[in-house]
Amino acid sequence: MSAHAETPRASNVLIASVVTAALAGLLFGFDTAVIAGVTGALKAKFALSEAWLGFTVSSALWGTLIGALFVGMPGDRYGSRNVLRMLAFLYVVTALGCALAWNWHSFIGFRFINGIAIGGSSVLAPAYIAELAPPAQRGKMVGGFQFAVILGILLAYVSNAIIGSLGLGDVEWRWKLGIVALPSLVFFALLFRIPNSPRWLLAKRRDAEARGVLAMVGMSADIARRELDAPKGDATLSWTRHRKPITLAFLVAMFNQFSGINAFLYYLNDIFKASGGSLSPDLQAVMIGVANMVFTLLGMLLIDRIGRRTLLLWGSAGMTAALTVGGLALLGVLPSWLLLPSLIVFIMFFAPGSGAVIWVYISEVFPQSVRARGSSIGSSSHWGWNAVIAQAFPIVAAWSAGVPFLVFAAMMAVQFVTVLFYFPETKGVPLEDMDAHLAR
Repeated sequence: MSAHAETPRASNVLIASVVTAALAGLLFGFDTAVIAGVTGALKAKFALSEAWLGFTVSSALWGTLIGALFVGMPGDRYGSRNVLRMLAFLYVVTALGCALAWNWHSFIGFRFINGIAIGGSSVLAPAYIAELAPPAQRGKMVGGFQFAVILGILLAYVSNAIIGSLGLGDVEWRWKLGIVALPSLVFFALLFRIPNSPRWLLAKRRDAEARGVLAMVGMSADIARRELDAPKGDATLSWTRHRKPITLAFLVAMFNQFSGINAFLYYLNDIFKASGGSLSPDLQAVMIGVANMVFTLLGMLLIDRIGRRTLLLWGSAGMTAALTVGGLALLGVLPSWLLLPSLIVFIMFFAPGSGAVIWVYISEVFPQSVRARGSSIGSSSHWGWNAVIAQAFPIVAAWSAGVPFLVFAAMMAVQFVTVLFYFPETKGVPLEDMDAHLAR
């Protein structure tokens, strides 16, 4: 077979591997956003106060924190693909468990375990994609994971709206939560059809297997030779040696959550009810989901062209303005009808900014030998702040609906200054050169 004939086949393996890993993002998005359509039912079913509703919603997020914190070591040891198979199985079991929950405690237990799968896959799927992707396309390919997250969020909103229109009564919330078992099964099956990461194989000194995968994914001969000749590296993650990437991963994840994005996604229906608009909360949520998907696509197109740092800066500035308007609308200082446009504008800047950049940045700033463990620091920071904000949001919003928006606006202003003076640009830098690049 000629070299020319090898190219399409190799390209197909790479695309299939990236798409399969990105499906973890779709499940991540669906499972985290679907709760927005059942908060009212859960509150009534289990007689929950605002504080206990916040705990119920955030129960999965504490699981994500555990999953993100502890998945790094098995990921580095056994490989991202292999550990993702176990997490995919958890997605299936917990979707069915939440749907069939017999009391509040069982529901909390399944949501918590579901969170472990979400947190673990948020570390390993972007790391796996980054290890397969050519440097010039890494941002776009890892950005595909974020696009899948947004698609999952949109599908959750659409699914909630469709199931909500079927008149299922008291079991409606069970169907909304259980439906995700179907794509979870598909993800589990597809993971048996993709190869291990060639960089992980090289780190394990399985050079012959790595050479085969490098050929399968169509990596050029020069890059493949460089990969095979590269030193394997120290497998110890330490503050002394990895201070800069650890700090960058922590900050990009923390600011992502202090934009308020996940609090809005979890409580979107409640926010729109509080604004008193004429459109149904479900319809407005779908509009937000569509805007999120469209502008995430824009971010994917731009991230390898204008860079990660530029997108973060533009995003921070736009979100600061949009969140300020939204907060003042909820406080009655501005007309209430401005809430929906302000949230759409917020999404216009969040999706191509922090939304598109977070998983790319976290997955590329660490050396190969500690990538999964390093990525777990950024991801666990993301989920830890997510859990805290999801727990606190309904309590603070019940006191004053607009105050959380203004707090998030202030944090986005802080992000702008931090990125401007501290964050390096990583666009187009080969993973093997990232250490030296950050040191400069």
